[in-house]
Amino acid sequence: MDKGLSSRQAEDMIETSGDHIDIVKLGWATSYVTSNLDKKLAVYREAGIPVYLGGTLFEAFIMRNQFDEYRRVLDKYNLSHAEVSDGSLVMDHDKKCEYIRTLTDQVTVLSEVGSKDAEEIIPPYKWIELMQKELDAGAWKVIGEAREGGNVGLFRSTGEVRSGLVQEILTKIPMEKVLWEAPQKEQQVWFIKLLGSNVNLGNIAPNEVIPLETIRLGLRGDTFDHFLKAESK
Repeated sequence: MDKGLSSRQAEDMIETSGDHIDIVKLGWATSYVTSNLDKKLAVYREAGIPVYLGGTLFEAFIMRNQFDEYRRVLDKYNLSHAEVSDGSLVMDHDKKCEYIRTLTDQVTVLSEVGSKDAEEIIPPYKWIELMQKELDAGAWKVIGEAREGGNVGLFRSTGEVRSGLVQEILTKIPMEKVLWEAPQKEQQVWFIKLLGSNVNLGNIAPNEVIPLETIRLGLRGDTFDHFLKAESK
């Protein structure tokens, strides 16, 4: 997650961590107030790393009935990916799926499921239903909401994983179709132990990409003997 890096900071991140980054999200609506956005996007493009704008920016356009204007923004910046979300506003789900279907003709779509409101608890069956409908509408991957802090959606306010929710989602939705937002180290460790080194994790801070890679490889205490035990069985 790029929350407002300069182009030079993006270059530094790519130099040290680029081999471990599949895609970059410009967090929430930070792209709208980022200076020299074109220059930074060019840095990512040259490195072969796709970029998408945070879902909150999409919602800001939708709230103002400016979907076509949003599509023009994607073209203006030559973006290949986009996020469709409804975490900050109430949106009819059929309408959300319509947005996904329309955008798939233009870009690769990631759709986010879950509310940014910590008081709104969505039951597991509903998560599954929403995710499946969005995948059927053409979403490349569905994102499990957690926010930057990792304290809503998939997680309790303490940051603890709602493990029953995750396990139930996985009974119906293939793990490779889900990008789990997991900004906290303990959350990353939990998902890697459950689903393996290649699990899709998002909302990773730039300075946490390398530490996360060591967790994936069993080169940090948290997973040091986890994979060795698995191999010895």
